[in-house]
Amino acid sequence: MTQPISRRGLLGAGGAGLALAGAHMISGRAQAASLPEAPSMKEATMQPPLYPRSGPDYQPVVTLNGWTLPWRMNGDWKEFHLVAEPVIRELAPGMKAHLWGYNGQSPGPTIEAVEGDKVRIFVTNKLPENTAVHWHGQLLPNGMDGVGGLNQPHIPPGKTFVYEFILRKSGTFMYHPHSDEMVQMAMGMMGFFVVHPRDPAERRVDRDFVFLLNAFDIEAGSYVPKVNTMLDFNLWCWNSRVFPGIDNLVVRQGDKVRVRFGNLTMTNHPIHMHGYDFKVTGTDGGWVPEGAAWPEVSIDVAVGQMRAFEFVADVPGDWAIHCHKSHHTMNAMGHDVRTYIGVNMNRTAPAIRRVAPGYMPMGSAGMGEMGSMEMPLPDNTLPMMTGYGQFGPIEMGGMFSVVKVRPGLAADDYKDPGWYKHPEGTVAYEWTGPQLTEAPRAKSPDSGVKATEFRAIDPRKRPVRSAKAGGHGNH
Repeated sequence: MTQPISRRGLLGAGGAGLALAGAHMISGRAQAASLPEAPSMKEATMQPPLYPRSGPDYQPVVTLNGWTLPWRMNGDWKEFHLVAEPVIRELAPGMKAHLWGYNGQSPGPTIEAVEGDKVRIFVTNKLPENTAVHWHGQLLPNGMDGVGGLNQPHIPPGKTFVYEFILRKSGTFMYHPHSDEMVQMAMGMMGFFVVHPRDPAERRVDRDFVFLLNAFDIEAGSYVPKVNTMLDFNLWCWNSRVFPGIDNLVVRQGDKVRVRFGNLTMTNHPIHMHGYDFKVTGTDGGWVPEGAAWPEVSIDVAVGQMRAFEFVADVPGDWAIHCHKSHHTMNAMGHDVRTYIGVNMNRTAPAIRRVAPGYMPMGSAGMGEMGSMEMPLPDNTLPMMTGYGQFGPIEMGGMFSVVKVRPGLAADDYKDPGWYKHPEGTVAYEWTGPQLTEAPRAKSPDSGVKATEFRAIDPRKRPVRSAKAGGHGNH
């Protein structure tokens, strides 16, 4: 049985020795009084970066639709306080989800520290079941790894445990439960963990964005995700937000920019950014050596992986950034929606309306019309394609945002600068000149065989021709 530890043992000079003993339960009024504050965040808008007040300098990260968890120094320990609890998250205007998360939000706040820091992280459980926290990618004592039952007792409801370890390497990491993991991650429990290099000049960038990829299966009109879904999710999210609710990545022209993301969905995501070649510079395993960083315009991130890429923002504009799995750029997409492309619904629709009044035929000419269609929706759901730009409906949803590169921004200015003003003559336009000559077309091949006439013949069963006299039938 784990013994409660004293305030002196926890916070005093001898506290370093506890890092080898495993996660500990905090109990008693004296111990609870020593806990650092557990700040909470209800807003879904991106909060300003949190600059260090002591220790080595670094460029703090900016979390899309999120924030960085404040800390306090206690001797040479950097102390944080996470609270696992039910939360309400607005996925986009018009839809809220009842999730589980940390400190009032899903995902939880980003933890930022510096390579070599001694961190002490208090975790208070306000969920209706046990939990534990795994520090994904960190090199730490086995008893601090956070797998409930294996490395530590599960954290019961109403109890607080403490994790203590030294940050042995800089890089891009995350935290998530390892107690009833499937349910708790499906409910939105996860967070980012960034460790900056000790040398402020190492891997320095001007803007550093972070977000986690997660997904939910929430039926129209409901509020709680289905936790047993394996692949057929209908809401593909960045930091539990979907377009047009995902923050823009606002960048000053000329800035060196880093984008970090981690994947805690059930499938891979090829993240693609328009307008730039970037270099893949980091994984959760560490930094890619500068000479080995490879150029890309899309980088795939598998389940449980982290990726970081960098570019110099030298071309102004509004540049799309999104997952290149097209289903992941939709909202609340039903998987049983029938395809009516090429079908004349003029005769069919009246018959359907007699059975289902209010039925609206759609999709016979593609689904693009839904981006501008105003139609009644069930409570607490989102249209599949939404969001408007300066030229009309963008016809996107889900894992989609915009990198807005502008000259003359202040160093910490992340406010939306509005739509890009294109120089004259640089926007695609309708041709109104002389009629064009007929464009060349490829002719579809036609074998002339009807489907009903086609038979596959196993070559092993073809009839063998009999050899003629004087022939070479055996050859």
